[in-house]
Amino acid sequence: MRYEILGGLRVVASDNVWTVSARKMETLLAALVIRSDTVVSSDELIHEIWGEKPPRRATATLHVYVSQLRKLLARHGSGGSQIITRSPGYTLRTESDQIDVLLFQGLMNDGRSALRTGRLEEASRLLREALGLWRGAVPYELREGPIVNAFAAWAEQARLECIDLSVDVDLELGLHHELVSRLYTLVAENPLHESLYRQIMLALYRCERRADALAVYRQARSTLNRELGLEPSRTLQELHQSILKQGDRLALPAAV
Repeated sequence: MRYEILGGLRVVASDNVWTVSARKMETLLAALVIRSDTVVSSDELIHEIWGEKPPRRATATLHVYVSQLRKLLARHGSGGSQIITRSPGYTLRTESDQIDVLLFQGLMNDGRSALRTGRLEEASRLLREALGLWRGAVPYELREGPIVNAFAAWAEQARLECIDLSVDVDLELGLHHELVSRLYTLVAENPLHESLYRQIMLALYRCERRADALAVYRQARSTLNRELGLEPSRTLQELHQSILKQGDRLALPAAV
């Protein structure tokens, strides 16, 4: 059985994919998946599900939800209860390959290690595989409690970090032509993430599209100024100047 939370929460068992339709039970399972193999206290789970205004019999209702989740997991082939009672609450017992976010972290770390040792093709493959696990952002309706909300914020930053690494590796591999359309999409989705502007400007310059690279800088400056009242970072400004001067440092490394 595999739990996937990089997108809407779902459970995969053999060839079957299912979701929890009851919102409060979905929130409970999401919190347990995020904190898998660690104890989440009943108080934390109650706060996650009901916020500052829990019902009078919140603890008893939580027990009912846990019981129902256990039955659901057993029905879909968990091979025994994976939700274990551990004072002062509960823990979801899993293996590292049963949760997509743990697989993502492992692939990203392996990709970073491959990059550090110069194995660029391997790094590119691992980082793309990590990003392939993403189905979308954590739905906003699940973000009402601190556990899921904090996870959603962390997950988005981790995804952007992985994208940055993946694109930088592919630029080192000379895949600038293949990257341009992907980077335009990423910039549109993340207009305040400056690394993407740097990467698309470099890719366009290496594709002999100098005017387009300069237009991207103007777009970045306008967006950052309008949304944040800021000028582009020094790195982006220096890249802009190098493109204007057609600096040699922008060319691909000789080994590539």
